Amino acid sequence: MFRILAALSLSLALAACGGGPAPSPTLSTTAGAIANPAQFRVIPPNFGDADPASFGPRGPEDHAVHGIDVARFQTAIDWRQARANGVNFAFIKATEGGDLVDPMFRDNWRGAGRAGVPRGAYHFFYHCRPAAEQAAFFIQNVPRTPGALPPVLDMEWTPFSPTCTIRRPASVLRSEAKIFLDIVERHYGQRPIIYSTVDFYQENEMWRVGNYPFWLRAVAAHPDEVYGGRHWTFWQYTSTGLIPGIAGEVDINVFDGSASDWAAWLAANRHP
Repeated sequence: MFRILAALSLSLALAACGGGPAPSPTLSTTAGAIANPAQFRVIPPNFGDADPASFGPRGPEDHAVHGIDVARFQTAIDWRQARANGVNFAFIKATEGGDLVDPMFRDNWRGAGRAGVPRGAYHFFYHCRPAAEQAAFFIQNVPRTPGALPPVLDMEWTPFSPTCTIRRPASVLRSEAKIFLDIVERHYGQRPIIYSTVDFYQENEMWRVGNYPFWLRAVAAHPDEVYGGRHWTFWQYTSTGLIPGIAGEVDINVFDGSASDWAAWLAANRHP
């Protein structure tokens, strides 16, 4: 296991925040909404890794703001303990395709909010369902919560799916992505984030979808080395992270910027 704690500063970042629109009928928007400057505070990570990679001179320890992404596989999470140990943001799986809600989504959404963890929801794209149908399903299940991070479209290949392993042409995939992103952006009033893996990103030229923030997976090298210098906002650097409050291994990510950059990004991109 490695320790990142000693490599990072203890900087704090504060910013103001505002109110929000009417709630969704599916989930309360008030519980845990970002409502005070303390929730902009950056806590240095007290993390480990079951299988740490060597990134050379440019590793995740050079980034101040660390967070996680979670789904049902993490089971119950002690969000307050995770927050106290350096979880500064969380992307939470909400939906997949057009008919699957992650069974831990509601618990994770409420728990992260109550612990003061800025959180956003992500949708796992299913290549056998129309994008518009998937966007409608995501909207049906993810509330417009004041303070929430932008919604995320997770697009990657699905070779182990029991029902859908097709690989449609790159132009079709980019078109479908744009349909989903446009619908979701109109509903939430936030520019969505695109998550991608190295192979999917390169084979489908995902940068051509448009000017969206990117959340990129790179567990063996810095994303600048494997994504051709593509600007990224979040970097998923391991899937074997160990964090107090979370049972088993978890994906860990960093934000591209300082603590003050994070406060500014939150102020500009949170749901109003």
